[in-house]
Amino acid sequence: MLYTPTPDTLYHPPPHHIDPLGYSRLAIITGCSSGIGLATTQLFLSHQFQVVGLDIAPFDYDLLRVEDHGRFHFHLGDLTLPGQIEEGVRIAHHFGGRVDVLVNVAGILDTFSSADTLLDPDWDNVIAVNLTVPVKMMRAVIPYLKQRPEGGVIVNVASTAGRSGAVAGVAYTASKHGLIGATKNVAWRFRNENIRANAVLPGSVDSSVGNRITQEQRVDLEGYRAVDDRPVHALQANPIAALPPITALEVAKTILFLVSDQARTINGVELPVDRAWGVV
Repeated sequence: MLYTPTPDTLYHPPPHHIDPLGYSRLAIITGCSSGIGLATTQLFLSHQFQVVGLDIAPFDYDLLRVEDHGRFHFHLGDLTLPGQIEEGVRIAHHFGGRVDVLVNVAGILDTFSSADTLLDPDWDNVIAVNLTVPVKMMRAVIPYLKQRPEGGVIVNVASTAGRSGAVAGVAYTASKHGLIGATKNVAWRFRNENIRANAVLPGSVDSSVGNRITQEQRVDLEGYRAVDDRPVHALQANPIAALPPITALEVAKTILFLVSDQARTINGVELPVDRAWGVV
């Protein structure tokens, strides 16, 4: 059972039930301390995955069910630093004795600058976190996936900005376009080794993000307004009552589907989770 009647309800297996979706499988999840990464961690644990979470921010174990603590290990570290990715993957393999799934969630927004106002540190930081880290995570995990006849699954969290040039600044846009391309390359290259790689493209998941962005001193306000003034963007950021904001858990459930055997023939796709925002 992948889904529950309400979108924000986690799956709760019956007592003494073995869930074939996650039992004996190990997943590495980056950006696990908040947002989509946290929701994915909680959902995977509810399906009896072993999970190793990687994040630069501390993890609050109180956000997990007590019965899930034994199947979760958290590693605090900055994955942009040399050796941290390899160390995190080694820890994961030691924890579970195997690696079956990689979910690259960790990411950061840019300052909404375009090419004319972009600062070098902003470009370097966004590309490092949003593109270089997930590609190097795949590089570190693929040898472990290749060891298993059943292969494994990679899910990269991209964005609607990976298909559009009118959603974010130039750095974020380039990073998410690049991540989608890297996902497709890995899907094609390792398709015959039972390794699947797919990307999910969330729309506006947290409607408060825009309000927080405008309060940041270093945001390119002209660039932000160029995005925020788009009618379609406004529909996503300010949904009507009948269509509440897309939640992190709904994105996590899409990730879980792509990891499941129900998606075993789905490889190399870019799957929007945006209520048709991306079709405009």
